[in-house]
Formats: sequence, C-alpha cells, structure tokens
Amino acid sequence: MKTKLKLGLALFILGFLGVLTLLTATLPLPLNNLPEQLAQLPPFIIKLLILINPTILLLIAVTVGTVLYDKVNLTVPTISSLLRIKHPQTSFIQQLKYGVSLGLLAGIFIMLIAFIFKQVIPEEFKILENKIEFTLLARFGYGGIVEELLLRFGFMTLVVWITSKLTRRLNDITYWIGIILPAILFAVAHFPIVFASVSHPSFLLLTYILIDNFIGGLIFGWLYWKKGLEAACIAHIFTHVAMVSIGLFL
Repeated sequence: MKTKLKLGLALFILGFLGVLTLLTATLPLPLNNLPEQLAQLPPFIIKLLILINPTILLLIAVTVGTVLYDKVNLTVPTISSLLRIKHPQTSFIQQLKYGVSLGLLAGIFIMLIAFIFKQVIPEEFKILENKIEFTLLARFGYGGIVEELLLRFGFMTLVVWITSKLTRRLNDITYWIGIILPAILFAVAHFPIVFASVSHPSFLLLTYILIDNFIGGLIFGWLYWKKGLEAACIAHIFTHVAMVSIGLFL
C-alpha cells in the first residue's frame, strides 16, 4: 500500500507540473458564456480557474491508475525503479528507443494528414491557428504527461480492468478495447476547443480532428501496454517535436 501511495503521489506531482504549463498557452476563452462576475476577472485569473478542472481529473485518473495498473499487468517501469518499488521489466533505454521512433513517426503521419485537409479547408485552419497557441512547454508538459496520465494511466487502465472482469479474460482483445476507447475519447476531447475557436466548424474539420488525434491515441496506448507508461509519454512528446519541426517548413 505504501509503495502504491508513493507511486501515485509521484505521478500526481509530475502531472500537476504538466497542468501548470497550460498557463503558458494562448487558449480561446469563452468569455460570453461566463457569469458576469467571472468575465470581469483578468485573463490570467481565468486561466488559473481553468486549471481546476484538469487538476481534479488528474487526481481521479492517478488514483484509479495507481489502484488498478498492476492488476492488469500494465507498468510504470522507470518511475517504479527510481522509487525502488520494483525492478523494471523494460529498461528506460528501450522505452526511449520505442517512444522516440514511434513518436516521430506519428508526428510525421499526423502532419501529412493535416497538410491534406489544409488544402480543402484552409480558412478554418487559419482560424484555429490564430485562436490557439500552445507553447512547446505546454505541448510537452500537458500533452506529453497530463494527457497520458488521464487517458492511458487512468482511463485505459480502467477500461482494460473492467473488460477483463466482464469477459473473465486478459488477452490481446482486452487490451485493444482498452487502447481504442481512450483513443476515441482523446480525439473527441479536442472538439470543445475547436467549437470555442471556430463558430461553426465544418464536418471536414471535425473529421480531421478525429482522425489526427485518434492515430496518436492508438500508438500511445500500444506503447503503454507493451513498453510502459513512460514510453507513451516520450512518444507523445516526440510527436509534438515532429509536428513543430515540420510546421517550421510548411
């Protein structure tokens, strides 16, 4: 119990640092939908208030993941090793190798899809780019760490555990159900910020958001299953590295 508490606390602190990186991002603030008293607050204070939601979700996800991850043979090998909880089955070097290579591949593929859609709906892309600006710090901290704790460590672990209880099996199908559902959620979770940026987003724009983010979710989920949570975080970070690097030349 003490070892799990140690792991959960370490992951929550790491995740909360990732949540704080949102303060560096420029996000569309739907001031028209806020109560009058809140709308009058400075934008920085509103940003601080926005951090409450992801922090609560982070706490829930880390709690769920910490309780269930080892019950379905999922791992957090490197952090567990650093905390002297257990000896890692997968080395950090192996996690780094798979995370970097698959992350870069995902980033290239995502940018290819973005380039195709951008030719069809260029105006909507311009609106999105003008309204939303994630700094590298926010991409790495929130995207690479927080989203993986929420969707992989929390939600994927829960889905795998529930599926294993319902089917009384823990096989490849069980894990793929756990991978696919969070990947869909990861994609759909981007819709609110799109609607906050583009007043009437087209079906093509929503399709692009769905496809692009679903691809990443599949890769990150597979890495969590096969190589551990840290590999998924590394891949998510290097997906952004590839996307930002390619974006400089487009």
